[in-house]
Amino acid sequence: MAGFLNFTKERQINKVIEVDINQIIPNPHQPRTEFFDNDISALAESIAQNGILQPLSVRRSGEKFELIAGERRLRAAKMCGYCVVPCIVHEISERHSAILALVENIQRQDLSFFEEAIAIEKLITYYGMTQEDAASKLGKAQSTIANKLRLLRLTPDERELIIRFNLTERHARALLKLGNPVDRVNILEKVVKNNLNVERTERLIEDYLGKEKIKESYRTRSKVFQNVKMFVNTINKAVETMQAAGISADSKKIENDDYIEYRVRIPIKKQ
Repeated sequence: MAGFLNFTKERQINKVIEVDINQIIPNPHQPRTEFFDNDISALAESIAQNGILQPLSVRRSGEKFELIAGERRLRAAKMCGYCVVPCIVHEISERHSAILALVENIQRQDLSFFEEAIAIEKLITYYGMTQEDAASKLGKAQSTIANKLRLLRLTPDERELIIRFNLTERHARALLKLGNPVDRVNILEKVVKNNLNVERTERLIEDYLGKEKIKESYRTRSKVFQNVKMFVNTINKAVETMQAAGISADSKKIENDDYIEYRVRIPIKKQ
């Protein structure tokens, strides 16, 4: 009997009911930040002809219902003039609701790769998951999760440029080879201006890094030269000081292929 009662209660919770659109509040953990009017309009046309084929997922939140999944369907239904929409009411916690919303959206194909990375990061940092947990939850390899998270090393301005000019995730990953944000923006401007594909972008970055390596080599050699010059000046100053004191010291510079040799001669006064 107890099992029957539990089964009946579960059916009452998860059954499809009609919910007033005005009673549905958005999910604060929705990872999607952009909804394109064309996509919503196309979905609205489909709903107008065929109705809402997949109910929205909601949970009770006080006197209202908080959306778990179905933001696009809800927007399209409003566009169609619907007053009520079919919903499945889930009896779950706010934390579980947030996780379901994130997972459901991450698994969609039309999330931008930056939105996807932000949602994955939220699963890990806010809800205490490991990368392995998130990978298992999303059905992805752990290395894929790690690569997604690396995208968040790019600054918000860099991300905005990448999205605005429809560059790919591979473009974004290639830019991560550059550690300096100024360098990344400079390369980004060249990629956009010349409409470079991923392969050409990677070559541009490799060439840039090669030139920077040469510059760094010059800078290193310049520092070494400055140190050698300081050492030589110290020797010359010491010889001049001895000469001023009446000691007939002198120095001689001998240049070899691999090194410079300095010989300092100081006479020894015999008793």
